[in-house]
Amino acid sequence: MNTHSSSPEGTGRRTLLRTALTGAAVLGTGLAAGPAVAAPGRGARPRPATPAEAWRELATGNRRWRAYRERHPHEDPATRRTLTAGQHPFAVVLGCIDSRVPPELVFDQGLGDLMTVRTAGEVLDEAVLGSVAYGVLELGIPLVVVLGHQSCGAVGAAVEADASGTRLPAHMQYLVDRISPAIDHGEEGDARIDATVDANVRLVRSQLAAEPELAAEAAAGRLAIVGARYELSSQAVHRLTRPDPT
Repeated sequence: MNTHSSSPEGTGRRTLLRTALTGAAVLGTGLAAGPAVAAPGRGARPRPATPAEAWRELATGNRRWRAYRERHPHEDPATRRTLTAGQHPFAVVLGCIDSRVPPELVFDQGLGDLMTVRTAGEVLDEAVLGSVAYGVLELGIPLVVVLGHQSCGAVGAAVEADASGTRLPAHMQYLVDRISPAIDHGEEGDARIDATVDANVRLVRSQLAAEPELAAEAAAGRLAIVGARYELSSQAVHRLTRPDPT
């Protein structure tokens, strides 16, 4: 996705895309209480502006979640009205479709806080890459989190299919093919699935980090792309710190 075209046609497409996806277009009658207002200032709390600030905000929200002290922020009527003028999320979370791991809940964030992309096993394709790139390059989001989780069914299916040689029906085989390079053959049984969850997160993170335009943002210090894992048993999110594959 070339977001830097200098031709009039390319500039027009880019402006239209930004307008449509930020929600800055004029709203129809009855959808807003009054004239569109400036993008929300998020009350007394400004948007995290650096990768470190963004991760700190997510980590703080996850601590509230696992302590059962959620705030469910930014859901009030005033916030909903200001969000009609635009969005300013501070993190992209690429997570799994698993219904037990909704990013806005496990990080205790609200409307306008996160741009979430969810696929089984955090699998990348062109649509996912374009969505992540949009958040970083057009909205200036400073943090991308690849979020895997304990007991991932997509990873488990890939491990089992690899062991048995079975092909999955319909489009599910595509998922298996994308996850298979991350399978940890040094482990057996449930330990292999668990280790592959981590290896898959690192693989996807490294693939995103290798994208030239994202890599340029990271090199300039404007972006961090991190891998993390959510534990169903403890509700905790933790960073994966082992080296990524090369």
